[in-house]
Formats: sequence, C-alpha cells, structure tokens
Amino acid sequence: MTADDDARLRRLRWRCRRGTKELDALLGWWLAQRYASADADARAAFETLLERQDPDVWDWLMGHARPDDPRWQAIVDEIRAHHRL
Repeated sequence: MTADDDARLRRLRWRCRRGTKELDALLGWWLAQRYASADADARAAFETLLERQDPDVWDWLMGHARPDDPRWQAIVDEIRAHHRL
C-alpha cells in the first residue's frame, strides 16, 4: 500500500462517518471488508455514493428506496445481505 492509498483510505473512513452510528457502521463495513478487493469501478461507485445525503443512503440501505445508479445498488445489496437487512 502506498502513501497515497493510505491517505485515500483515511479520507474515505472520515467520509463514512455520518449522522448516525448505524449508518457509520454499515458504510464502514463495506470500506473495511470490500473496498480493498473491489474493482476500480466499484471503488469509484462507493466514493460517489458517499457524496449523497444521509437520508437517501439510509433509505437505500433500509430497503425503503432504490438508488438510480446500478453500481450503487450493487453496494447497497452487499451491505444489506451481509447485515441481513
């Protein structure tokens, strides 16, 4: 891992810190468990997903709505499946 990779992970960890512990944990899980093995497209999708507002992300993760981007939906599906949501 390069210094740039380490800095990017630190920034992403910070961006995973949201308004609730639950949302922090769900997004933080994907970063910790899936990000390193994800392809470049999935990594980019995760980074853009983090730009969305908390209520939108929460609704997607709770199954109340679906994101428009199928790449985001794939991440949401992984998180929901792992946490049995």
